[in-house]
Order: sequence, then C-alpha cells, then structure tokens
Amino acid sequence: MITVKLGGTLKGTAGGQEAFEVEAANVRQMLTKLESEHPALKPLLAKGVAVAINGQIYRDAWYQPIPPDSEVFLLPQLAGG
Repeated sequence: MITVKLGGTLKGTAGGQEAFEVEAANVRQMLTKLESEHPALKPLLAKGVAVAINGQIYRDAWYQPIPPDSEVFLLPQLAGG
C-alpha cells in the first residue's frame, strides 16, 4: 500500500482531500486505481501529471516501480518551452 499525495489543482478536484491510500506496484496501476476509485480525478489525470517518487520526478514512466512505503506526489504537468 502506498500513500499518494496531491498537489496544485488536483487537491481541489478531489474535494480538498490531499492523500489517498492505493495498492499499486507501478505508476500505471496507481493512476488506474485513482481514476476508478476517485472518478473526479479522471479528467485531470487524463491531461497528464508528473509523478514524484521519493523526490525523483517521472513523466510518462508508466511501468516505473513504486516501492512500498514510498513518498509519492502527483502534480499537474507544467507547460514550458
């Protein structure tokens, strides 16, 4: 079981809830579980999020393993140039 913390606009979409407990072995499983268990998050997750696992940011790393007891943060992707 991992704890996923939300940042930025994701928190507001989740009704102010900042963290969720999720059973997942990798980023893809985590996002799929969050979408199914918290449908309000689905549109923002579909736009793309940055995932930080123990301080390391991953983008589009669907099968990145998430070790148990990791610190996981989801942040809206930032547009940049």
